[in-house]
Amino acid sequence: MALALNTWSVSFAGAALPVGSASRTVAPVMESVADLEKLADKLNPIVGYWNPLSLGETFTFWGSGGSSEETIGWLRHSEIKHGRVAMAAFVGFTVQSLGIHWPWNIEGIGATAKSFGEISAAGGPGDQWDAVSFEGKMQILSFVFLMEFLSESKYVLEKSGMKHYMRGGKPGAFPSIKDIIPHPIPFELFDPFGLQSKMTPERKESALLAELNNGRLAMIGIIGLESVSKGMIVPGLDSLPIAPYAGEYMKPFADFTF
Repeated sequence: MALALNTWSVSFAGAALPVGSASRTVAPVMESVADLEKLADKLNPIVGYWNPLSLGETFTFWGSGGSSEETIGWLRHSEIKHGRVAMAAFVGFTVQSLGIHWPWNIEGIGATAKSFGEISAAGGPGDQWDAVSFEGKMQILSFVFLMEFLSESKYVLEKSGMKHYMRGGKPGAFPSIKDIIPHPIPFELFDPFGLQSKMTPERKESALLAELNNGRLAMIGIIGLESVSKGMIVPGLDSLPIAPYAGEYMKPFADFTF
């Protein structure tokens, strides 16, 4: 469905989208600042370790109740998750901007049916998201909520032989749901064909490093595309034929009052 929906639905709601594959034998991992410094050199030896806000060092979340390792686990998991969401969003934004869509209906039957083509004809990705019905949006957000709930559930994690990413688990890993929640599709949510399980440790480490770098670039990229659609100048992107968007990307948040 993402081909015909605004990728902002992924960027906004998809911050809670599932991340990574499950493993029945994940060893406890609590990364330290020293581990981050080593990781930074592998990701970008030119920039190296750069942490101007001292997150996880002198500044930890939850006051005195949270350790440095827990803060690092939360931040690492968050970055991996948002990087994966941003990569999907960047590809989706590009596909939708090109007018590519599924050939069938997105919702309804008979005279009340609405096709993906109608959604695509609404304009750019932002306008396409606005054209989706309230019920359609709620289905997307409900699925996102379910995946987030499963990824945080102690019961589900333990059934998969895993721990929470702030309690010694591996940041970015998502538990198995195939054997816990019966569903008609006999695949896992991530890596359905088990390709990662066939990788050597060296190949897997290289792929994870590439994923982090690609995710960081994609986070910058999707914000750049959305900025261009709002008339802003973004070098390298503002020359592209990106449809302008008159709506408000942050409207879901603006509708709430505190």
